[in-house]
Amino acid sequence: MVNRQSGSNPHFTLTPLTLHIGARIDDIDLCMPLSTGALQQLREALVKWKVIFFQQQSLDHAAHVAFARQLGEPTIGHAVFGHDDNFPEIYSVAKHRTANSADSQRVQRPWTGWHTDITAAVNPPSASILRGVDIPPYGGDTFWTNLAVAYNGLSETLRAFLDTLNGVHRFKLPASVEPAQDYVRDVQSRYMESVHPLVTVHPESAEKLLYVSPYFLTRIEGLAARESDVLLEMLWEHVVRPEYTVRYKWQPGDVAVWDNRATAHLAPADIFESDFDRQLYRVTLVGEKLKGVDGRESRAISGEPILSAQDELQLRKSV
Repeated sequence: MVNRQSGSNPHFTLTPLTLHIGARIDDIDLCMPLSTGALQQLREALVKWKVIFFQQQSLDHAAHVAFARQLGEPTIGHAVFGHDDNFPEIYSVAKHRTANSADSQRVQRPWTGWHTDITAAVNPPSASILRGVDIPPYGGDTFWTNLAVAYNGLSETLRAFLDTLNGVHRFKLPASVEPAQDYVRDVQSRYMESVHPLVTVHPESAEKLLYVSPYFLTRIEGLAARESDVLLEMLWEHVVRPEYTVRYKWQPGDVAVWDNRATAHLAPADIFESDFDRQLYRVTLVGEKLKGVDGRESRAISGEPILSAQDELQLRKSV
């Protein structure tokens, strides 16, 4: 029987939110530099709980970036959809941003909109740090799911088969470009398409992860189109089972940090059915190529890796 209670340590208090994913971190101020011990324990909590939440923080853009730098090297805000002019590490997660402009054209399924950040890149971000600023009084929550628990929830026979497979990831262009011209322009200006193992191994925990980001994964290599479609739909439905997920109700000032190697997430479309605004800001951390259970690595079909904000800006200046 699993018994996971809230607990204190010298640096903060941790309270699990569900059995498998999500924990709230209290008694810590993210505006202040964190000690080596606190950072180590935060990293351990992140690997274990996959997404951790901090409430009533007072971060602005500068403090947001400073906190992110303590966890890793920030990328450019968004390699495809842009960044803040004054803080290139910051990406505006606004209600009506370009990245959402093609969503209305997508066929709605239980897994529609679920994604792991930018798996079209050969080195998807290792983690994301999202802070809430303008939050509606209701609606606009976010879900995360645990890809390690999802993998373990499959039969041994199916897991052994999936261990051998690779998936092709890219931004999916809408059927009609008219309502989403900016989306198509941005995707094509930094086109990325990559192959990742369908089952990856977490570099810190050694957990096996069912790496099947619905928004980006288009097909499974080596299978016929029908075989690939049916298998992917079964896996996508599986990874978003409610018992693998946590749903978070945002408040202004809240911060969520998630392990982008081990989760997928979803912002439900209910916010578009209301007049409420919703504004969050995100920083992502530079990631590495992923590895499968046999050691094979991700490979790029098209496009360059996502670099640090500084390197991306320098590269763009030289073009």
